[in-house]
Amino acid sequence: MVKEVTSFSNPLVKHARSLREKKQRRAEGLFLAEGLRILTEAREAGMLPERIFFSDGSHRLVQALIEAVEAAGGEAVETSEDIIHKISGKENPQAVIGVFRQFDTGLAQLDRNAAPLWIAAQALRDPGNLGTILRTGDAVGAGGLILIDDCVDPFSVEAVRASMGALFTQKIALARWEEFVAWLRGGPGQLVGTSLNTEQDYQAPRYAAPTFLLVGNESQGLPAAYEAECDLLVKIPMLGKADSLNAAVATAVMAYEVLNQRRRKG
Repeated sequence: MVKEVTSFSNPLVKHARSLREKKQRRAEGLFLAEGLRILTEAREAGMLPERIFFSDGSHRLVQALIEAVEAAGGEAVETSEDIIHKISGKENPQAVIGVFRQFDTGLAQLDRNAAPLWIAAQALRDPGNLGTILRTGDAVGAGGLILIDDCVDPFSVEAVRASMGALFTQKIALARWEEFVAWLRGGPGQLVGTSLNTEQDYQAPRYAAPTFLLVGNESQGLPAAYEAECDLLVKIPMLGKADSLNAAVATAVMAYEVLNQRRRKG
């Protein structure tokens, strides 16, 4: 049965708003996702929020979400646009917000053979880049994204928003470098790093499946020891004055090169 909430001080509203804070998300293992498109993508991927807030239930997709959430034992809350704005913090918030349970982010839950391409990012700081990389992974059919060392929270409101639903279609794992290397070397996998410290053009090698694309921090790139562990280091040519691309853009260029090699073989 749909609940109606009209007060800003309602405990459900306060709780949802608190999930904008990383500390609270970690403590409860929950996160927020906004927007009808993103929540519909999540439902189609088999993931439902534990609670859904909405200000207009007339849309058929909103109704489908409400029915699915309630059928799964979750809670649907009808409220005002002002309260949705309060929870979201955006000037023009979406009309639907979901409270989701965070999913398993251990390396052990990954099946490296499930996809020919995986993306790994080390010390990524920008939630927009993280979300864009997830979208790229979804577009090229990657298995998922492995976040290495201290990266931005993939469950932050900004990262979830930037992923446009790809958070729910891509596997996500978190690991320290040593843990990742031990896992990677325990099975098949070619580790390909993007770097300025090589003359090898990114289109020159033939990439082997599964390929693990490794991109570094936005401002510092990959540490030297991490580059030394890579099976291949490649460079994207820069013909202008800039010495490198944005991390998310570089990831997309590399991912499509790997995909296109596979397509030509196919």
